[in-house]
Amino acid sequence: MQAAPVRATAIPSFTGALRAVESLLMSGGQRTARRNAWTSVLEDRRRAKDRTEAERLLDEALAARTS
Repeated sequence: MQAAPVRATAIPSFTGALRAVESLLMSGGQRTARRNAWTSVLEDRRRAKDRTEAERLLDEALAARTS
């Protein structure tokens, strides 16, 4: 039985492959704008999660106070 051949180069990750395609299709400014937009989306989601958690805690504190 013969061993399977070993690859000399690593297979790129899905993210790496997407970035490679992105670099071919978009100029540097477009890439920067897209990444900035995505960063803003993630930050908005984080703030919404924090706001929801704060509202929940305030509601719990109010309910405990009025009980």
